Amino acid sequence: MPQVFMPAGSWNIRAGHTPEAVLESARKAEAAGIDGVFAGDHISFYGLGNDGLMNLAPIAAVTRRLLLRTSVYLLPLRHPLEVALQCAMLDQLSGGRFSLGVGVGGEDPAEYLAMGIDPSRRGRRMDEALHLLQRLWTEDSVSFSGKHFRLDDVRLEPKPTSGVRIFVGGRSDAALRRAGRFGDGWTGLWVSVRRFSEARERIAEAAIAAGRDPADIEMGVQVWVGVHPEADVGRALLGSRMEDFYRQPFESFERYAPYGPPEAIAAFLAPYIEAGARHVHLIPGDLDQEQVLESALAVRDALRAICD
Repeated sequence: MPQVFMPAGSWNIRAGHTPEAVLESARKAEAAGIDGVFAGDHISFYGLGNDGLMNLAPIAAVTRRLLLRTSVYLLPLRHPLEVALQCAMLDQLSGGRFSLGVGVGGEDPAEYLAMGIDPSRRGRRMDEALHLLQRLWTEDSVSFSGKHFRLDDVRLEPKPTSGVRIFVGGRSDAALRRAGRFGDGWTGLWVSVRRFSEARERIAEAAIAAGRDPADIEMGVQVWVGVHPEADVGRALLGSRMEDFYRQPFESFERYAPYGPPEAIAAFLAPYIEAGARHVHLIPGDLDQEQVLESALAVRDALRAICD
């Protein structure tokens, strides 16, 4: 049985979403036995933003068992020194329950341009930043001169008490190489079962080349789902939500986004689990956070029935 994560939800009072509702949802998810919550991250994605670390910090303060993860945090948009400190503090606040899921994004290039960053350089910035995060968390002093970042005898305190696990997101070959070099895990998005299996092999190759043990890298998948007893209703619910978010036709995602009863969605996920997925991030198409929790629990229970 893989670990099951659901969206943490984010607040925007102008849109009617309060911080209190997000924290209450996290408490209910923990009480119901959901393994963890994940937070998305954008500075200005078609005008919408959500800071993944800020999103998770208050949830860490009001829960005790719930795992916390960004999926994905757009690391190339930030300076790694700042992120290293924020993650170390969140690690201590959560008692080691936090893991940093990172990705390069880029679906809306204007987000990078608004930050004064060339979108074509986001992969290189990511690699340098990941290298620096690991050093800043473990070394007393860090000096580094790269193409995008420079540190001269920089010291970081506090440091993580138990280590922050890094999960690399994405499906490109560059993301797979990155997961093999730097990741404690990989979370695939928009991947077929065939691509998932290929990814496992390519990540293993990159890990071995970097002197790492591929067995230490956890595989997982993130999927949008439309949970409803009637498949047509589930499809309409999910399609509307995804088209509104991504500004693309649902048909572009449909093969990777299951809908229908929980049992049908669990059946869709089963081959990924057989191929080695040890965590599943569910993104229900529901707008109401309470319904998001109900949908995630229904799929979790259906997965249990298959895995048991």
